[in-house]
Amino acid sequence: MIQRIQTIFLFLVAVAMILVVSFPIWQQVNPGQTQMLTLSAWNLVILDIQTQEVLSSSSKFYIGILAIIAAGLALFSLSQYKNRTKQMFLNMINSLVMVVTLGLIVYTTYQANAEFNPNANGAFVLGFWAIFGGMILNLLANRFIRKDEMLVRSVDRIR
Repeated sequence: MIQRIQTIFLFLVAVAMILVVSFPIWQQVNPGQTQMLTLSAWNLVILDIQTQEVLSSSSKFYIGILAIIAAGLALFSLSQYKNRTKQMFLNMINSLVMVVTLGLIVYTTYQANAEFNPNANGAFVLGFWAIFGGMILNLLANRFIRKDEMLVRSVDRIR
């Protein structure tokens, strides 16, 4: 049913993945110079802090596309409340998409850190932590969907 707790969890998964698209994921400031490296879901930008001029930019659109796919899967799974087995399968696929997104982000930040300033570490910001929130919410939604399925099966057994 649409009024169950897993509906809220799945909606919050979609919100978390939209946060990934909307906010920066990783930042690093080069202490010796006045440059800042920022990874968002769409690009990797080297910015001059003093003049606010973009020195370099490279496209990382695949992170944004995967985040949008994860948000779409969560919303589609939300609408499949009548078929709990399909809903659990969609959530499993969504977890896989989020893990791939997370892996690509870690790989991209590792490569960018090695090129920009290997002596300093960058900081993961809101966009990165939103993925973890989405993954936890997705697991909670799956748990409650499974609980509902077990309840329905136990009631059918009693009849």
